[in-house]
Amino acid sequence: MSRAAAIDQYISALSQGKKYYKACIAKGVYPFPQVLEKILENQETAGSVNLGLMDIPIDRIAGTWAEGRKTAFAGNMMPLLDENTEFAQKWVSLCESQLEEGIRDPISCIEYLGSFYVQEGHKRVSVLKSFGSPSIPGTVTRVIPALTDDMGIRVYYEFMDFYKLSRIYLVSFTRLGGYIRLQAALGMEPDHVWTEEERRAFSSEFRQFKEAFDALNTEKLPLTAGDAFLSFLKVHPYSETQTMDAEKIKSALTSLWPDIRLLAQGEPIKVSSEPEEKEKGLLSRILGTPRLHAAFIYNFDPQKSAWASAHERGQKYLEEKLGDSVTVSTCLCGDDDAAEVMEKAVADGANVIFATTPTLIDVCRRIAAKYKNVAVFNCSLSMPYAGVRSYYCRNYEGKFISGAIAGAMARNDKIGYVANYPIMGATAAINAFALGARLTNPRVKVYLRWSCLPGNPMKELLDEGVTVLSNRDEDGAKPFLAWHVGTYLVTEDGQLEPLASTRWDWGKFYEKTMRSLQTGGIEALRSSDCAVNDWWGISTGVVDVDIPETLPDGMKQLARILKNGILTENVDPFLCPITAQDGTVISEGERLFAPDELMRMDWLCENVDGIIPDFDSLLPQSRELVRLLGIHRETIPPKTEEAKK
Repeated sequence: MSRAAAIDQYISALSQGKKYYKACIAKGVYPFPQVLEKILENQETAGSVNLGLMDIPIDRIAGTWAEGRKTAFAGNMMPLLDENTEFAQKWVSLCESQLEEGIRDPISCIEYLGSFYVQEGHKRVSVLKSFGSPSIPGTVTRVIPALTDDMGIRVYYEFMDFYKLSRIYLVSFTRLGGYIRLQAALGMEPDHVWTEEERRAFSSEFRQFKEAFDALNTEKLPLTAGDAFLSFLKVHPYSETQTMDAEKIKSALTSLWPDIRLLAQGEPIKVSSEPEEKEKGLLSRILGTPRLHAAFIYNFDPQKSAWASAHERGQKYLEEKLGDSVTVSTCLCGDDDAAEVMEKAVADGANVIFATTPTLIDVCRRIAAKYKNVAVFNCSLSMPYAGVRSYYCRNYEGKFISGAIAGAMARNDKIGYVANYPIMGATAAINAFALGARLTNPRVKVYLRWSCLPGNPMKELLDEGVTVLSNRDEDGAKPFLAWHVGTYLVTEDGQLEPLASTRWDWGKFYEKTMRSLQTGGIEALRSSDCAVNDWWGISTGVVDVDIPETLPDGMKQLARILKNGILTENVDPFLCPITAQDGTVISEGERLFAPDELMRMDWLCENVDGIIPDFDSLLPQSRELVRLLGIHRETIPPKTEEAKK
């Protein structure tokens, strides 16, 4: 009985091999297994290491070591020789052994750049692969490539470090940092050595995920299942993923597929700089203006947090403007119960969510993926997720006006500037302020300090003798003022007199966004093709500059001229000759910067005295926000690696 079954198995495998071969020939693709000897002929190597006996993932077997055995197999390791050949008889005999007691003898392989090339045991691989076996035992020797700048080789060197800890071959990445981020996502320290139980558990979960990924990836996205798994774990933590069966994993991954597609495309982001004019959606035309219920999610108490207080004022403005046409609710949450709070908001009828803190982004992704009829917004910048729309303000426009006033009012050409975090858009604000100051005073120097670093930056700047100071107002007795970013004149007797203050008016954003939703419907502001970031400026009313009555008339006139120029697009803070601190000519005066360039600006103008701090120098309480929104967030280590340091 087993002989007949083995023969049938060979005929089936032969059919698969010939089909693969013919398809390759039709496409002009090499139809046989890859030959490692040929691959290594022109490659520099850095030695080899014996890895011993292991379970080799069969889908990682790419070919053969020597050229002599290749023509018996197609590139998928299925046979090509007819069933009456000696080769076929040996294959069938091995198949009988597999059916009766299983193939136990290990094969011999060379591993290079994560792929395996068979030295001995080709037919064993072919038989087990025909049965869909996920792995095969084998003794492995690794050939190490010489380290170069090639991305694949650099990622492979990271893998070799990971393998020493995990002895796992299942997962691979296309980008640097994947393995250390995987350790962090699994709740492991960077140097944690995996136990056998951890290997088995991860292998089981990841195989389920990979099956779902492979089934959904009909577009053949240039990603590995590992790349997608990291994105998945940000929404569904590993502890939750371990409780999911294959069907639930596939369903959850399907919901997140727009984000996976964006990941493969390099995470394209569309920046919306103005409110979108929407035509009435079909349901709106039939049923009239839809009833919207907006839930505002606060991670901080508005009575204690200046940031939350500013958004609360925006919420109240929305309620005043739209009245009974909307329902508005307020929800306060911590990091641990954010998902539960948002779920309850949806259960209570919310179909619009405004999460006012960047750190809530992952929970927002989860809610957006789960509830397609809910519009989810997160107050953050440059977030590459299709389901969540992020929003922020172009405060660099206001800082340009403030800088122009500061330059004109500085008595000794020395201006102090206290920045908060090195995050998206912050450097553009610093440079816009410096360019504004240079506009009215070509001799001026802007001395930059950071509140996210140890020390007292305001005192340090005053001690250096600055005569104008730009700084957040931290008056704890008046938290409603702390949303201002104030620029002050330092009088000769040490007092601070206000000159200008950039103001964020979130109410204008909330009103215009809700009106767009009423007109176009929830679906109008969702996109599966790209992530959409609302980044609005002075022209929308979301950003403004408060000018005190005590300011000289000439300065008031200057502020009006610059503001009107920005409103009419006749003034662009960065449309001028610009040289960086290191002498690099950034622009000769005719260049328009793209939104992404402004968000991720990582250089400082030549009239700025200061640096952009690196992540390791930041105060601990500042790091989470910078990890999310930092201008170099791709290089920032996960929490576990940071804790280890």
